[in-house]
Amino acid sequence: MSSTESPLTATPPNATTTSQATKETLEDYTLRFAPRSYRRWTPMVVATTALGGIAYMADFSIGAGIGLAHGTGNALVAIAVAAVVIFVTGFPLAYYGARYNIDLDLITRGSGFGYYGSVLTSVIFASFTFIFFALEGSIMAQGLKLGLGLPLWLGYLVSTLMVIPLVIYGMKALSKLQVWTTPIWLVLMVAPLVYLVATDPGTVDRFLSYAGTDGEGGVNTASVLLGAGVCLSLIAQIGEQIDYLRFMPPKTEANKRTWWTAVVMAGPGWVVLGALKQAIGVFLAVYILAKVGPTAAPEPIQQFRGAFDAMMPSWMVVPLAVALVVISQIKINVTNAYSGSLAWTNSFTRVTKHYPGRMIFVLVNLAFALALMEADMFSFLNSILGFYSNCAIAWVVTVATDIGVNKYLLKLSPLQPEFRRGMLHAVNPVGVVAFVAASGLSIAMYFHALGDTLQPYSPVAAAVIAFVLTPLMAIVTKGKYYLRRTDDGIDEPLLDTEGNPSATTYDCHVCRQPYERPDLAACRTHDAYVCSLCLSTDSVGDHVLPAQPTAV
Repeated sequence: MSSTESPLTATPPNATTTSQATKETLEDYTLRFAPRSYRRWTPMVVATTALGGIAYMADFSIGAGIGLAHGTGNALVAIAVAAVVIFVTGFPLAYYGARYNIDLDLITRGSGFGYYGSVLTSVIFASFTFIFFALEGSIMAQGLKLGLGLPLWLGYLVSTLMVIPLVIYGMKALSKLQVWTTPIWLVLMVAPLVYLVATDPGTVDRFLSYAGTDGEGGVNTASVLLGAGVCLSLIAQIGEQIDYLRFMPPKTEANKRTWWTAVVMAGPGWVVLGALKQAIGVFLAVYILAKVGPTAAPEPIQQFRGAFDAMMPSWMVVPLAVALVVISQIKINVTNAYSGSLAWTNSFTRVTKHYPGRMIFVLVNLAFALALMEADMFSFLNSILGFYSNCAIAWVVTVATDIGVNKYLLKLSPLQPEFRRGMLHAVNPVGVVAFVAASGLSIAMYFHALGDTLQPYSPVAAAVIAFVLTPLMAIVTKGKYYLRRTDDGIDEPLLDTEGNPSATTYDCHVCRQPYERPDLAACRTHDAYVCSLCLSTDSVGDHVLPAQPTAV
């Protein structure tokens, strides 16, 4: 690859085939292990590209909504609490994605859920992408209404349709978009904040003293937990970060320092910038509250319109505010549309054993998002996010606990991740039971089924139940539902001497394409190998290896 070539635009090797499924998944290794031959860029370049996808404006709305309701003190503590939880749980997931070059769905399969059990969490992640697509689309429509006079319903439609051309080519389009737009976005976001603080220090005092509409003032547990629950709806963002981190190069003795820096920065580290944006959202909402009122103050377009109005001529204010909102919306929503399409496609392919093409599910995801926008989801944003966060927390904490506790401490879960059909049981009760119990009970608490007093504690319940039940279920089941087989029929080890996935290639007997060692298993009926996607689409199980007796 030339020095001027974008790291995620290199043409994958041997991507010409008559099979639509094979050709499309080789575009950027959707639904697959990402091979070493494709991962030719440096750790820091991957990290920079990954961080470009978190330029969304939702953080400003989320922070503003919490701050206006509960006051600055409660909001800042809630943001900090959620950030710590997101960082701690995101770390093991980011490590596994970067180390073994697989996305979060593939990680989830072998981390307590099983081959079909992880369909549950794929749907949760897909829901995350269209909920936040709808949120960002709503923010963009507000900007188009202010700047161009478009009615909101038309703005929703425009914000949905404009991303379709950008997600057709997957990571190739995303990488170029993120690299070119990030500097502009940073300048437009940071400049007005710095100006306000420097020229009017009183804004900081008003921000810190704001007590919120509940009028209680001070910091109290219920308000903090309610606010943290909304912030924790973003916990599933780690899935989108891993969609980039799976392209990390092998970790070696020579690059281990930069490798770890990149993984931490672009993995769980995304929440540092996210928390700062939420705090800025509180600041800007308090700043413009008297001008626009409590209804409009959480709208980023109004926040930045007010900030720009203080530092530049009036004729520049609206165009710059609209430009910031539109750039931010495009940057995140191409990622939402792309990642959501992967999650839906992955689930559909496993359940039906048919690969319909990723673009079908791009449209499905966008249809869900458009329906939410037209239903005016922005007006009940905190309720949607508070409900959703219970499911997201239960999932992420379950997988993180399986990696951190069941794999490394209890050693009941296989240390090396497994995702191939035939190697995993259909359902693993360890993750499924922990997830269903944690999400079910916390949702019941959220809807006051267990009383008003416990309602704010639903996100805490989701995290604690998942954290306790995951190792408990592993102990009860003795870890016997993780692997259906321990031998995939290939003599060569999965990992090389440095612990990285092997780069040796073998040809798939079905699609006639070469794949690296971790993406294949032996064929049941032929003296040959079959790739993971062809195993997934084997409707009669002709190639899937039989179950292997577990040693006592």
